[in-house]
Amino acid sequence: MAKRIIMNTSFERYQCQIALPGFGTASQELLKNARVLIVGMGGLGCPTAQYLASSGIGTLGIADDDTVSLSNLHRQILYSPEDVGVYKVDVAAKRLEQQNPSVSIIPYRLRITSSNVMELISEFDLIIEGTDNFETKCLLNDACVLAGKPLVYGAIYQHEGQVSIWNVLQKDGTYSPNYRDVFPNAEESQVPNCREGGVIPTLAGIVGCMQANEAIKYLIGSEETLAGKLWMINVMNGKTQIIKLRKTSVQITDLPQTVQLVSFEEFKQNQNKFEVIDVRTKEEHQHFNIGGKNIPLNELESHFPFISSVLSPIIIYCQSGKRSVDAVRKIKKQFPEKEVFSLKNGIGEIPR
Repeated sequence: MAKRIIMNTSFERYQCQIALPGFGTASQELLKNARVLIVGMGGLGCPTAQYLASSGIGTLGIADDDTVSLSNLHRQILYSPEDVGVYKVDVAAKRLEQQNPSVSIIPYRLRITSSNVMELISEFDLIIEGTDNFETKCLLNDACVLAGKPLVYGAIYQHEGQVSIWNVLQKDGTYSPNYRDVFPNAEESQVPNCREGGVIPTLAGIVGCMQANEAIKYLIGSEETLAGKLWMINVMNGKTQIIKLRKTSVQITDLPQTVQLVSFEEFKQNQNKFEVIDVRTKEEHQHFNIGGKNIPLNELESHFPFISSVLSPIIIYCQSGKRSVDAVRKIKKQFPEKEVFSLKNGIGEIPR
């Protein structure tokens, strides 16, 4: 259940931004009255939340269903070693409230799904996504398009990052490009997440700060937002660029169905009820596995006759949970009636 933390406010701490040309107390009032939701309290969500809280956003919702792990700490700067195993939103809410008691922090300890996303975003003026999977990026994008809400986008991979703001209402009554205009086949992408592909920690901070900056610009009514543009950075060579975007004829009329996840604890309790499939490579499977049939993701379609014959629920796992989600989506597309689940967060941090 969401917990609301409310404190009194004062503009004294914001004098340096109020002093900016064209900012003033009017802009600070706009921030004070704003309601912003951040989905994903990882490498992007942490710096985004910190700078929005410090800037005086009135209400800040934070949504995540994950717990802190040791491998998070190099880039998720709200957390410390003693937080390992604790839900991220619980830790983040406490730290953000300590940072600025004037801000109302609303933690949501939940996973965003097609069944809850519309109700959740309805309470907020602006949505910010700091997720590391294409499924949630697409889901949030489509929900914001259907609800007519702006969405601040951020993505990081290895040494490169991107930021934009989708679906902004324009003066002519149209909306700026959204995620599917730029990445129409995102759900089919095979780009690894941070755990598998790697990421330099400073990139998360830079992109997260840019997302917070974009949110502030939008909320105070700036005409210099990244609506209709994509900002990109490579932190190895220091180059940045902005490209202009175009809308396509893609129409969003419904939400994509969310892949069902099962935690490792749930899996262990009901292991005998599942047909287990490991979609990692043969080498990964031989190095370490938790049982089941090894069908690498790139060979999945050739094993559809076997999958068709399986009568019990199927659970699929990989290293981080990304490839297994992709596998579930492929199977459900071919066999909509099948009960297919993905092992949440994979087996990368399971004690061996």
